[in-house]
Amino acid sequence: MTENLVDGRALDRPGGAARRTSRWPRWLADAVSPLMLTPTLLILSVFVYGFVLWSIVISFTSSKLIPKYDFVGLEQYIALWSMDRWYVAIGNLAIFSILFIGLSVSLGLILAIFLDQKIRGENAIRSIYLYPMAISFIVTGTAWKWILNPGLGIEKLVRGWGWTDFSFDWLVNPSMAIYTLVIAAVWQSSGFAMAIFLAGLRGVDGEVVKAAKIDGAGTWLTYRAIVIPMLRPVFLTVFVVLTYQAVRSFDLVISLTGAGPGFASDLPATFMYQMAFSRNRMSLSAASAVMIFMTVAAIMVPYIYSELRREVKNER
Repeated sequence: MTENLVDGRALDRPGGAARRTSRWPRWLADAVSPLMLTPTLLILSVFVYGFVLWSIVISFTSSKLIPKYDFVGLEQYIALWSMDRWYVAIGNLAIFSILFIGLSVSLGLILAIFLDQKIRGENAIRSIYLYPMAISFIVTGTAWKWILNPGLGIEKLVRGWGWTDFSFDWLVNPSMAIYTLVIAAVWQSSGFAMAIFLAGLRGVDGEVVKAAKIDGAGTWLTYRAIVIPMLRPVFLTVFVVLTYQAVRSFDLVISLTGAGPGFASDLPATFMYQMAFSRNRMSLSAASAVMIFMTVAAIMVPYIYSELRREVKNER
């Protein structure tokens, strides 16, 4: 086979493709990607999985302020499940998670469908909905603490309008304080859900929607029966992120209710903090962390597995 030399490169006459030799040995080129990922894997191994394992170990000890490595069996877990405050925290987490995730997903989906109609001023409206996501939970909790304060916020405003019997004291009512956390969290996170759903809606094939309209399906039926079922991966993403936010809602509780009145709005995250740093019961705090980890894993792993399995079946 004859070859031409063009700019010092050897070209095959039939295909004209350059035959270039790599500067690096193949084994070195194949090793670059693992080498680039190694620092990240090491950091994750130490500061995520390493501390998870360390927490499990500490939960079986009698550690107080300083870690001790004396094995005491299930003593901390027995003490944990004998505390009324732990049951309050678990019950509050169930209420908060169900309402927070359910309302955020519902409002986010409704807002996304509304914006998907190509309305005028969409960019401005989308920015307004997304604005709360730019605010930290500390700022959100502080702002809603002013709004819900009976002496400063909604109750005082409505009474100033003439309704002197109006009462909105959820912030100081032990039986209603947990719902103030739901209000603030939904206000902040529904915009995030809206953005993810809107991206999913914009990714739906427009021909499918047009075909449904040609067949006589209305807008509501098209979304309910065709478009929304196609958003299962989007629902998975939103569900995972919101579940993570629900479990780690420490700063919102501290800034809004302080886990009060008393510990009426206590969540496991604040319970862990109080046990570790205020009560000097590190092993009990670690036991509560392990229980939360197991609970979240028991909910998330089967759900994620079923969704991934469904996607694999659909690809086949």
